[in-house]
Amino acid sequence: MSLVPLEPHMLAAVVTSLEMTARPAPRPLPPSPFRLVRWHAPALPTYRALFRRVGEPWLWFSRLVMSDADLAAIVHDPAVEIFAVADRRGLEIGMLELDCREPRTCELAFLGLIPELAGKGHGPWLLASALGLAWRPGVERVWVHTCTLDHPAALPAYRKAGFVPYSRAIETFADPRVAGIIAREAAPQVALLAAS
Repeated sequence: MSLVPLEPHMLAAVVTSLEMTARPAPRPLPPSPFRLVRWHAPALPTYRALFRRVGEPWLWFSRLVMSDADLAAIVHDPAVEIFAVADRRGLEIGMLELDCREPRTCELAFLGLIPELAGKGHGPWLLASALGLAWRPGVERVWVHTCTLDHPAALPAYRKAGFVPYSRAIETFADPRVAGIIAREAAPQVALLAAS
């Protein structure tokens, strides 16, 4: 075994990619008080605000640092579908992003709920809804990736849903809290080593 030192401002995560190559057997959708609302070509500030609300506890930052042109090229592409998870009042409390730009493939690019809902049993509904939307005519493979910085229930939930792990990699990146992209208080479960 070996340890690879990182500079104090850097983070590392083990990324696991998982796939399904056949549509799972139909199951009833778990009950939920929430609904999915499709966002067609969302306004970039609105998209980023929801992305931040859902992902900041897990240090999601990729879409926060993209240029407007690069982000719009993704989220306004007709092969990419963005859904807000809305509660009964219409408040946005989660997100789902399906990326079907690769032929016969659909990626669950982003999937999550705000931190206040973590661990309250709503994840199975969101994942089942995502799979129902991803497995459309012509799709032969649905895939997703998760990492060791995500909610600890993410990987077991994907496996329980029928995804099979097929690759693993180590990703290193500058801590987005150090750069001021994400609040320094975010993700207290991940030690912040860089000097204040």
